[in-house]
Amino acid sequence: MADYIMGLRKLVGHIPLMQCGASVIVENKDGHILLQQRSDDGSWGYPGGSVELYEEVEQAAMRELEEETGLIADELELFGVFSGEKLRHVYPNGDQVSNIDIVFICRKYHGQLKAQPGEVEQLAFFSADALPSPIMPPVRPAIEKWCKLKKAGGC
Repeated sequence: MADYIMGLRKLVGHIPLMQCGASVIVENKDGHILLQQRSDDGSWGYPGGSVELYEEVEQAAMRELEEETGLIADELELFGVFSGEKLRHVYPNGDQVSNIDIVFICRKYHGQLKAQPGEVEQLAFFSADALPSPIMPPVRPAIEKWCKLKKAGGC
């Protein structure tokens, strides 16, 4: 059932939808985070997207990672589930969402970095002390948790 959310949007327009996302924080051997600059609004975030109907969350995370970055996850570790008011978002096209984001950490991966045309402007690794701006609002809670753990030496 590909494009589940897009199909719903054709029926309901821009009203708020609860959306389940699967995302990946990729960390390189230097402990830096991979972020991508979005094509639609220029903000930065980690790879991820909507879980399709009947799709396993881990498979959705791996699919989104490969589609958006060209990287293939060898291992995923659950980092956290993020939800609530901070994950409310309105996309540039007017679509409103209440996100539930299931975020994984990936430290073992392979492939060549390649930005997905039309969705990702650029990809780069950043240290916790030198993140780009602006960070996309609904990914801030997970990135803030990652930074806090990095700075405390716990991640």
